[in-house]
Amino acid sequence: MDLNGAAAIISGGASGLGEATARDLASHGATVVIADLNEERGKAIADELGGVFAKCDVSDEEQVQAAVDAAVATGKPLRVVVNSAGIGWASRTVGRDGKPHDLATYRKVIEVNLVGTFNLLRIGAAAIAKTEPIDGDGQRGVVINTASVAALEGQTGQIAYSASKGGIVGMTVPAARDLAAIGVRVNTICPGIIDTPIYGFSANADEFKAKLVAPVVFPKRMGQPSEFAHLVRSLIENDYMNAEVIRFDGGIRFQPK
Repeated sequence: MDLNGAAAIISGGASGLGEATARDLASHGATVVIADLNEERGKAIADELGGVFAKCDVSDEEQVQAAVDAAVATGKPLRVVVNSAGIGWASRTVGRDGKPHDLATYRKVIEVNLVGTFNLLRIGAAAIAKTEPIDGDGQRGVVINTASVAALEGQTGQIAYSASKGGIVGMTVPAARDLAAIGVRVNTICPGIIDTPIYGFSANADEFKAKLVAPVVFPKRMGQPSEFAHLVRSLIENDYMNAEVIRFDGGIRFQPK
């Protein structure tokens, strides 16, 4: 599918993987809608890329609908939805102090990562369905979800995060089958250790990152957001990629902790 002249909405587009994706898609002719809670940063990126900013909590139905409406209002056909918004949390099922995992925190991670992904997927796909097909196959658009290798090999203390990302992996095939009738493809990327601001810029950040990189097979480094963005675009442009879960991790296999 050709991105040129299409609209694309990217949740979490004001930083990290989402920002890199927004920049890549815009450079290939897409009008990008940055859906994020960070209004200052989101507006700056949208203005720079000639796109639109929509303040959006992905777990909120009305805010997601407004963000999708903003994409439709660009006048360009909405063809692409990229789910890259998410939060993390580290806590054991039962802590060393004997206390059980906080249930409210578990629910929050699920609400943002899993419910939020489905929220934008369903509302975005409904908007894509109203566009005209772009080819003889009846294709109208693409949804790219972001899970994690933690969905497949969760480490100690990742119970909430892994459950939320595992849910995203689990929805990939049924979503693709559901949306086939309206010509929408669905794929999910499972990133490994990617060098984003989440890992910080403190004095010991490099030492911390070196430990994270140790299990990576090759290349022996963290992935770059631009490489993730390139994969997103490849999945959009390759029309035969559908209902797939793709590891993007340099061959890493997580240790228990």
